[in-house]
Amino acid sequence: MSVTHHSPGDEPISGHSLPLLYNLVYCSRATAAVDDAEVARILKVARQFNPVHGITGLLVFGGGIFFQWLEGPRDAVTQLLANLRRDPRHGSFVLLSELEEVRERLFPDWDMEHVTATDIRDVLLDAKGEAQDPKNAEALTQLLEQLDSDPLSELSQA
Repeated sequence: MSVTHHSPGDEPISGHSLPLLYNLVYCSRATAAVDDAEVARILKVARQFNPVHGITGLLVFGGGIFFQWLEGPRDAVTQLLANLRRDPRHGSFVLLSELEEVRERLFPDWDMEHVTATDIRDVLLDAKGEAQDPKNAEALTQLLEQLDSDPLSELSQA
């Protein structure tokens, strides 16, 4: 799976007064009722909601765990996270990374890409190889390290 990078016109540029790009990464345990059909419904809603609010990212579901990278305007991303925390399909939230600064989007063309648990390592490695901002590369390195440790090891082995 390849990550396409470009410079969208709405991205902040150093020295300009545009809003900072905010991103967060979390994982959560899915409730027992979540299956592939439910994940498809979640993706359908996200693909309608996210472009309207300037949010991009990816969603991984495997081994009963959600793993999600969200990026966009701070207010939109934090409101979405608040909605997700109230969603009864999620439990045991763990915030893995949170940044707000002028930088590139890692997934500019993905309103919400579904990545299988078996592909997440390749997607993160690909994004790390393409990342031009050192802080993005550092965040991806940390996520890859977390992927190999508990509790995220289930994602790469699902």
